[in-house]
This record gives sequence, C-alpha cells and structure tokens, in this order.
Amino acid sequence: MPTTPLPRRVARIVAVTALTAALTPITGMPAAGAAPMAPGDNGTLKIHTAPWDGVARTSYGDAIDEPRVCRFYLDAANFETITAVTWNIRTQPQVPAGATLQGTLNLAGGIGHTEDLNLPDGQYQLTWTFTGMTGGPREKNFTVDCRASMSTPSPAPQGGPPAGGGGIARGEAFTTVAGAGAVGLVAVGGVMWFRLRRRSHGA
Repeated sequence: MPTTPLPRRVARIVAVTALTAALTPITGMPAAGAAPMAPGDNGTLKIHTAPWDGVARTSYGDAIDEPRVCRFYLDAANFETITAVTWNIRTQPQVPAGATLQGTLNLAGGIGHTEDLNLPDGQYQLTWTFTGMTGGPREKNFTVDCRASMSTPSPAPQGGPPAGGGGIARGEAFTTVAGAGAVGLVAVGGVMWFRLRRRSHGA
C-alpha cells in the first residue's frame, strides 16, 4: 500500500485549514463594516413640477425626478414605516442671506408630498433626514428657472384669412411696413397688366 510522505501530508492539512479559515467570513457572517439597512434608507424625495404658466403638474407618485423646474413640490416615496422626513433647501453654493426653504413632510405608508413651492431662479441643494436613518443626510441638486416661460412662443393662427377678410397674407408674417410694401406691389402689378393688355389690342 503506497504511503504519502509526512511533509506532503502536513502541507495538505495546512492548505485545507487556511482555505477554510478564509471562507468562514463569507459563508458564516457578514463582512466587517457593512451596516444593516434601516427602515426608510431606500426612501427618496423627488422634485416634481407644479402647475405654472400653462405647464401641467407632474403626477404624485411619478418615478421621474426633474432637475430643472419653476414652481415645484417634493414627492416622497419608499420610506416604508417612516412617518416624517425633515427637509431643507439652500442655495448651491451657499451664500449669505441666500434663499432657503425647510419643513417636515408627514408620511403615510412611506409616501407623501409637500404643498407647491417657489424659489428665485438659481441653483439649489435639497437635503433630508429622518429619525433612525443610517449615515448622514441625503442630498440632491436642482435648478429653478422660470425664465423659460418668457421665451415660449404663442401658438400661431392656422389657415388663411377669414372669408371676406381681403387679407393678402397672415398677419403674423408681416410687419406694418412689409404689409404696406405688399399692397403697393399689387397696385403696381395691376397697372402693368392693364398696359400690356391695351398693347395686345394695338392701342
């Protein structure tokens, strides 16, 4: 019966023992430093558009997060058993006497929303906290920009001039001076046509 030399057997035993020790933290206990998730840690506050200048409200509970808004509100989701979230909005970067908003949002079933909010145009940072959360405050940046409403063109009239209106072209395509020039062009064209017709008869 063949036998294994003693040094080789010892080496095998040492290798198996080392491998078992290395795998024990993976299979038997959580990795060091990994803190368990607390209720509400997966929660988030989303920034949603509130009605302004003809723009419709983003629906409550919508998954979208809008980084550029004018009038807006905060929509909370996925906070599980948490019943209240404290939120704060400051200019970004922070400046002395900069615009701020803050409040406490009450939740039911892990969801809720604020009333409609207003801030001057600029860059802002939203932070929020709640009792029992893991780690520091959550945060996200967004922009308030209401100037876009000033550059939105008004809908142009469709179709030609009303029956009996006598219009040459749609009014939005001509200034007063251009319109007058068009009328003069038609008048000159009428005279030229009249002269050519008389010449065709030998006059």
